[in-house]
Amino acid sequence: MRIDLRLANESEWLKVFDPRDSTLAAVTKSSPAVGTQVRVDLVIGKEGPRVILHGQVISHQSDGCTVAISPGDREKINYVNGFVRGGLLNLRERRRLPVRLEVTYGGLEGPCKTFTRDINEEGVFILTDAPLPEDSEVHLFLSAPGNATPLSLTGMVQHTVVPDDEDTPGMGIMFKLEDGQRATLTKLVDDLEKAFLSGQLPEALLL
Repeated sequence: MRIDLRLANESEWLKVFDPRDSTLAAVTKSSPAVGTQVRVDLVIGKEGPRVILHGQVISHQSDGCTVAISPGDREKINYVNGFVRGGLLNLRERRRLPVRLEVTYGGLEGPCKTFTRDINEEGVFILTDAPLPEDSEVHLFLSAPGNATPLSLTGMVQHTVVPDDEDTPGMGIMFKLEDGQRATLTKLVDDLEKAFLSGQLPEALLL
């Protein structure tokens, strides 16, 4: 089930989100039953950013319901918190833009196609049920809107999440970049972030 949650400004987020248990108070005309899995389309301000959150209804309120946000959406919550509080988006080494980009990487049994969960200038988290071992070197091709040719990148697996963990399975990769690649990737992330914050990012790139 889908819930549209539009907040007038950044301060409204601080009123509806409880960081202690990662729950979201959503105003709805009709509340889904407790236990229902929902998708929350969150928009902050008159235009974007738009973030898609997933979770489960855990209780009802007089004007809506309380949704427990999925652990797999932790990075999205971190990004929204940074946007709302200000400053975090200026620290490029810390921002992790929650976008869905196509990726092909070299797996143990050949090329694997998947998507990113988040990305910044330093690295990327890609979705996979069979992550490579930590410290593995990996070559990947990253597709991005406006780029006819995927970016060819190399990196090292820094951490992995397996299906048994209480999080979205995949692997975090730290890029090994040359100067030219770093400039290209920085511009790509900047452009994606501008589109994300203005609400102009295509639906297909939202998780």
